[in-house]
Amino acid sequence: MIQKTLVSTDDVRDRFSKAMSAMYQAEVPQYGTLLELVECVNQETLNQQPELYRRLEAQGELARLSVERHGAIRVGTAAELSMLRRLFAVMGMYPVGYYDLSEAGVPVHSTAFRPINDDALSKNPFRIFTSLLRLELIANEVLRQRTEAILATRDIFTSKVRELIECYESQGGLSNEETDQFVKEALETFRWHQNATVDLDTYHALCDEHRLIADVVCFRGPHINHLTPRTLDIDEVQRRMPDVGMNPKAVIEGPPRRERPILLRQTSFKALEESIRFAGEAQGTHTARFGEVEQRGVALTPKGRALYDQLLNDGRKQAAGLDNDAHQAVMNGVFAAFPDSDQAMRREGLAYFHYYLSATGQTAKDCTDEDTEALIAQGLIEVQPITYEDFLPVSAAGIFQSNLGGAQSEAYAGSANRNSFEEALGAQVTDELSLYAERERASKAKVIASLQG
Repeated sequence: MIQKTLVSTDDVRDRFSKAMSAMYQAEVPQYGTLLELVECVNQETLNQQPELYRRLEAQGELARLSVERHGAIRVGTAAELSMLRRLFAVMGMYPVGYYDLSEAGVPVHSTAFRPINDDALSKNPFRIFTSLLRLELIANEVLRQRTEAILATRDIFTSKVRELIECYESQGGLSNEETDQFVKEALETFRWHQNATVDLDTYHALCDEHRLIADVVCFRGPHINHLTPRTLDIDEVQRRMPDVGMNPKAVIEGPPRRERPILLRQTSFKALEESIRFAGEAQGTHTARFGEVEQRGVALTPKGRALYDQLLNDGRKQAAGLDNDAHQAVMNGVFAAFPDSDQAMRREGLAYFHYYLSATGQTAKDCTDEDTEALIAQGLIEVQPITYEDFLPVSAAGIFQSNLGGAQSEAYAGSANRNSFEEALGAQVTDELSLYAERERASKAKVIASLQG
């Protein structure tokens, strides 16, 4: 019997992310313009900051910078979410983090499907931020029942992709030919459809409840609503967007500009108004798809996140209603309380770092010292910040609200339910902070062992 040669999940993910990027660029031409803008700004930034170039090269992040994307989708039922978990497993992507967006007035809760080990992240850190509609938060019982009935009639997956997922699960991988089929079939779940599955009156009723609900319920599938490249200077991208015909959202979400970036900053161009044919042949428009950009910094420890959350809340209150320049000025003042150097963040236990042998350390013999600070001082160990691979619920909600036109609704607030989300998912989500802590611990242990060997 001839043994199949199976494609690695990293290669499946790489093929799929590139195919999705090509599909989205064909659907949303402005996305291609955004990619060109980001590439230009990134190259200029690297040319102007040789130390940043060196650091990214040392972290193995230069190669992934040009392919790095994250997408976002929203689904309506537990069955859809559970099957997505199985689909993403074919690509080596697993649910990381629980995000309660109801706290920011959006009736969904979410996770991020992404690779979790260093090698996989280095190959292609493709992520899909995946939200599940909270039907129980729809107060209007008639509308809620109508929504459930609509969702019950659709299947967002092709029969062939279901077959290939089962094939992957039974044989532990896919062949090269099967991988090509899988990518083609899986893309259909994320494709845009100009025909709605409901009539115009139903669409308006759902929009009146919340525009995101209409976006989830009224179409054949959870069209990808943005695909986000990573920039090294989000302020410059925001500044240049109007020059290339894009209308940027009012403010950049997340922390302010810093010498040592932390967590995640995001902005976007406003959602497109697109023509839709509704059931009964009525014509209308829908806005959902937009172009987002992100800038990633170091992952923060629980202590660092607590300080960040406190400062972010203070800054948002002070900066409410201000334009971006004034907003950033306020946030800069507030975040002066957060140390802005790798050394200070590491010594105060605010961020996670990767430890590795310096050139001198690689030639050292029989070192018995286990004090990492002393070994750093001796020049045997160097450290680099661990990049934050995840998301921020307040920033995500800010992007959603900006592009769906929905105001914050207090009716949804304070209703986190991780247990129900994991029940719908069919698995537990991985705690993102535990992943960063383990990566730091393992890197320390490895360098100590190497020096002692």
